[in-house]
Amino acid sequence: MHRPHSNQVAVSASGPCDGCPMVPESSAVTAAMSVAERYFSPAFLNHSVRSYVWGTMYAEAHGIDRDDELFCVAALLHDIALAPSFDSHTVPFEEAGGEVARVFGLAAGWPAGRTDRVAEIIVLHMRDDVSADMDPESHLLQVATSWDVVGRWQDEFPPQDRAATLERYPRLGFGKEFLAHFEDQAARKPGSAAAASVDRHLAARIAAHPLDAGP
Repeated sequence: MHRPHSNQVAVSASGPCDGCPMVPESSAVTAAMSVAERYFSPAFLNHSVRSYVWGTMYAEAHGIDRDDELFCVAALLHDIALAPSFDSHTVPFEEAGGEVARVFGLAAGWPAGRTDRVAEIIVLHMRDDVSADMDPESHLLQVATSWDVVGRWQDEFPPQDRAATLERYPRLGFGKEFLAHFEDQAARKPGSAAAASVDRHLAARIAAHPLDAGP
């Protein structure tokens, strides 16, 4: 029987790394972090936090205005439906995860429009590219997750920022764990975006990720 990953230590006990953005202080972000800590493996917890960090670095470098709380909650919860407790056997994980995030937002007291947005951002991170002008939060999550998973956008993240971020939020075998989840999603949901990613040589792209390269 699956048990949530309660009280697992995934990151170092020190403060945020030099140059790493700090998550916004809000009750919703604190609650989203608690959900991530409980249900994600250490590798996926760090991936979720790195997704916020990478996206924020990219936004600051390009002067992209965004709703920081909304983006942070979406980043922390975007893979929630890959966690066994929330995995749907038939619904694509980004759609199921969007609905979990919608319920989370309602419980946090967010208005309906805001809960719709967090669900939309999570769904769109697995869709075709969205421009920053059209939807900044979705664009940032697409950039951050595609960089962290397959190494796309690597020129946007200088080596010193990569090193500092990985020291604070190490990968912990994330690529191998992510691939196993996506291959499982593809087998059960052959028409899903996850299945399409697997068909587009996901395994090879993960294996070639610059963040996993040796010294």
